[in-house]
Amino acid sequence: MRDRERLRKSMQVYFVVGTQDCGFSPERTLAIVREALAGGVGMLQLRDKGSRLTDEERYRLGLEMRALCRQYGALFVVNDDVSLAVRLKADGVHVGQDDMPLAQVRELVGEQMYIGVSAGTVEEALAAQAGGADCLGVGAMYATASKADAGEPIGPEGLRAIREAVGSGLPIVGIGGITLENARNVLAAGADGVAVISAITRASSPAEAARELKRIATDAAKGQSS
Repeated sequence: MRDRERLRKSMQVYFVVGTQDCGFSPERTLAIVREALAGGVGMLQLRDKGSRLTDEERYRLGLEMRALCRQYGALFVVNDDVSLAVRLKADGVHVGQDDMPLAQVRELVGEQMYIGVSAGTVEEALAAQAGGADCLGVGAMYATASKADAGEPIGPEGLRAIREAVGSGLPIVGIGGITLENARNVLAAGADGVAVISAITRASSPAEAARELKRIATDAAKGQSS
C-alpha cells in the first residue's frame, strides 16, 4: 500500500533535475544529485527534457539515480515517461495536464507506485484528487527559467486556494522559481514541501542548499503542528 505520510515527509525537499540543468553532463548530474541527497533531499525527480541522451543512456542515468536514492533513503520519481518509470521500478511518476490521463497511468504503473500530478488551478487540483492522485505539484509559484512549460505564476495565494479546496489530506509541493529566500512563503501557504531545480543545481554547494531548504521546511512543519 502506498504510504501517503512517507510521501508527505519525503517531499519536504523535492529535487527535480536532468542533464540539461547540469551542463548536459550525466557525470555532473550524478555528482550534484549525490550532494543534494547528502544534504537532505527526500525526493528526487528525473526530468530529462531536451537533453542529448539516448533512451538507453537515460535509463542508465535513472538506474544510478535510483541507486543513490536507495542509499540515502529518498524516493525516486520519473517525470512524464511512464514506461521509463516502470522499467526503472521507480517509486513514483509525475505527469502534467497534457500528459497521459491519470486512470491510464494507474493502469500501467500498478497500485504500488505514487502518481503526482501538476495543477495550476483549483479545478485541475480537484480533478487530480478525484482521479486518485497521490500528490500535487502546484505552480508555478514564481517566474522561472528552468521550466519552459511552467505557465504563468500563480503565487502562494494560488497554492493557498488549492489547499483550501482539496483539504489537508492530499500532499502538495510548490514548484517554480522557489529559492531559499521565498521558500517560507510557499510553505506558509499550505505546501508540504518545495520542489526546486536551480536553487540546488546553481548553488555553490548543492549539499548546503539542500540542507538549508530542509531546515526551512522542518521549521515550517513544526510551526503548523504547534
